[in-house]
Amino acid sequence: MTLHPRPKNLRRQLLAVPAVLALALTAACSNSSGKSGADASAAPTLSGDCAKYQPYAGHAGTKVSMYASILSPESDSLEKSWSEFSSCTGIKISYEGSNDFESQLQVRVTGGNAPDLAIIPQPGLLAQMVKTGKVVKPPAQTVANEDKWSPVWKTYGSVNGTFYAAPMSANMKSLVWYSPKYFKQAGYQVPTSWADLMALSDRIAKAGGTGKPWCGGIGSGTATGWPATDWLEEVVLGSYGGDVYDQWVSHQVKFADPKITGAMQTVAGWMQNPAWVNGGIGDVKSIATTTFQDAGAPILTNKCWMLQQASFYQAQWAKGTKIGPDGDIFAFRLPAVTPSVANPVEGGGEFLAAFSDRPEVQAVQNYLSTADWASSRVKVSTGWVSANQGVDKSLYTDPIDKLSADALTDPAATFRFDASDLMPAAIGAGQEWKSLTAWFAEGQSIPKVAADIDAAWPQ
Repeated sequence: MTLHPRPKNLRRQLLAVPAVLALALTAACSNSSGKSGADASAAPTLSGDCAKYQPYAGHAGTKVSMYASILSPESDSLEKSWSEFSSCTGIKISYEGSNDFESQLQVRVTGGNAPDLAIIPQPGLLAQMVKTGKVVKPPAQTVANEDKWSPVWKTYGSVNGTFYAAPMSANMKSLVWYSPKYFKQAGYQVPTSWADLMALSDRIAKAGGTGKPWCGGIGSGTATGWPATDWLEEVVLGSYGGDVYDQWVSHQVKFADPKITGAMQTVAGWMQNPAWVNGGIGDVKSIATTTFQDAGAPILTNKCWMLQQASFYQAQWAKGTKIGPDGDIFAFRLPAVTPSVANPVEGGGEFLAAFSDRPEVQAVQNYLSTADWASSRVKVSTGWVSANQGVDKSLYTDPIDKLSADALTDPAATFRFDASDLMPAAIGAGQEWKSLTAWFAEGQSIPKVAADIDAAWPQ
C-alpha cells in the first residue's frame, strides 16, 4: 500500500489567487463579476459545467486539509470524486491518508495540529474527539442535507443527541469473498447456512491439495486487530440477534459473559483452526502479521478458498481481476450462525467531522453531504456505497455494490453498525484490537482476552 506523506503544519491563511489558477478558473467557469476571494458575497458567477457549484463559490485560492484512514487505491477515487468541485471553486482539498489515523488524530487534535476535516469511521472515536472540545458543529446547510439520510445514520454521527458529523459512506461487512471459477471447477456450491459453510470448510480441508478453506489478515498499522473484531461481531450478531448485540455494545453484557465467550469459541473453531487457515500464507499466528490488504491474494492462485471481509475490500483485488458471479472473484452473504436470526447484516460507515469553521471548510462540508457528491463518488469508485438516500441506485453498476446496497436496505434484515466502532474508543479502537491480536499472535486464552477487555472499559 502506498501511504500519503505526512504534510507539514499548514498555516490557516487565505491565499491570493495565483495567476495560473485564475486563468484556469476563467477557462473552466465564466466569471461575470470579475471578483474572487474568500468572501462568499463577492463570489464569481460560475457557468457551464461549473454552474452547479455556485453555492460553494467565493473561496478560490484557499486550502482545506483532510485526514483519514483511507489509503491508495481507495483514496485515489476519493480524490477524483471532488476534483471537479476543486477545479471550479478553487478550493484545494489537501488529503492525507494514514494507517496510523486512529492514534494520530488524537495526537494532532490535542497537540493543536488538527486537520480541518477528518473522515472518522468509528462513532466511538467521534465521541472521543467531541470530548476534546475541538469538533465544530456542522453548518446549517449540512444539517439540512440530513433529510437524505435515514434517521439511524444521523444518530451514528451524533454525540449525546447533538449532531456533529455527516455520514459519507456505508459498507457491507457480512460478506465472504471466493472464486466462482475455482468453486465451479471443484464442484462446490455457495453455502446458504452456517452449517453448510462449516461443512464446506471441512470438505475443502479434507480434500487435500495446496489450498486451505480460509485465509485472513488482521494487520493494519496501529489499527491492527480490527478484522478480528469483525469476525467476533458477525458471530455475536448471527448467534444471538440484535438485542444481545446492543447490550454487548453498551457493556450490559460483558465480554466475559458466556454468550460472548461462546461466540469467541465459535470464531476459534473457524478462524483459528490449523487445518482451515491460513491458506497460501502460513499458520494461525500468521493471521496477526498479515495485512488485511494482502490477506485475500491467495484466492486468486487457488491456495485459499474464502476470506471474510467487507465490501470495501473490492478495492484491494489486483487490477484486471474480473469480479462477478462468473468471474475470478465474487462474494456471498455470511449466513447466520443461528437460523432463527433473520438475515444478520453488520455494516460500517464513515463520518465527516470538522475542526474549523472557516467558510471554505464549511463549503466542503456542505458539498460532501450532498447526493451530488455521493453520486460522483459512486461513478468513479467500485466497492463504495453511499449512506445518502438521494443517490439513484441505477448508478451502482458493480455487482458487489448492488449486493451491498440491497443487503444494507433489506427491511427484513437484522442490521447493526460495527460494534467496535460504537464502543468507547478505548475499547473498540484500543484494548479490543490489542487483545484480539494477542489472541491470534500469542494464543492467549479466551478467558484472559475477555477479562483484559472488560477491565479496560471506561468507568
